Amino acid sequence: MNIFKKLLFKIFIFIFIILILVSLTFLFLGYNYYSKSLEQKSLSSRVSDIKNDENFVEFKDLSKSYIDAVIATEDHRFYEHGAIDFISIARAIFVNIKNKELQEGGSTITQQVAKNVCLSQEKSAIRKIAELFSAYDLEKNYSKNEIFELYVNTAYFGNGYYGIKQASNGYYNKEPKDLNLFESSMLAGVPNAPSVYAPTKNMDLATQRQKQVLDKMVKYGYINEEDVTNINLEN
Repeated sequence: MNIFKKLLFKIFIFIFIILILVSLTFLFLGYNYYSKSLEQKSLSSRVSDIKNDENFVEFKDLSKSYIDAVIATEDHRFYEHGAIDFISIARAIFVNIKNKELQEGGSTITQQVAKNVCLSQEKSAIRKIAELFSAYDLEKNYSKNEIFELYVNTAYFGNGYYGIKQASNGYYNKEPKDLNLFESSMLAGVPNAPSVYAPTKNMDLATQRQKQVLDKMVKYGYINEEDVTNINLEN
């Protein structure tokens, strides 16, 4: 029996060491991936290019309803965590296991900015790890409001619209600061899947997605049920 326990212990140690080595290897490859991206163009240069674009919209020029809609939908703890939200990751894992399908992701707004600004849209474990290094770099060098600006100015809204200004102008002929709750909740849901949720693609699906956004805004206290009823009556 003692021999069996010793064997199990050795097997456990061996597996543990292998996992550590594999993890370190992926971390190295992810960091190398991000470093090569910075060799092509630094993070500060990438951010400057975005901010200098004629369509760039500053945080102060965004409507409150749109800001609230995006945060409620994409990352409701945005101002409370760092580059990674471990609580959201744990919740997403639990929900996905419970429902036996990939329904939720744990990416923060900062991670999405890291992907949009510094990396490719490639889906791989190494790119995902590179995304974490990039996200930490963003949080270290930029404020939360600046990171939020980068997110809404680089997101794709379908119909050829990149950034909230093009989307707001294109879909509603308005400036971002003038978006009402109906328009804000519609646009906040589009970047999740622009080819599906863009209002010009399928209004039924876009409306379903908008309802999800409004439900989250209610859940996290940005609006109440009466607000939802009012916009449904108005539109």
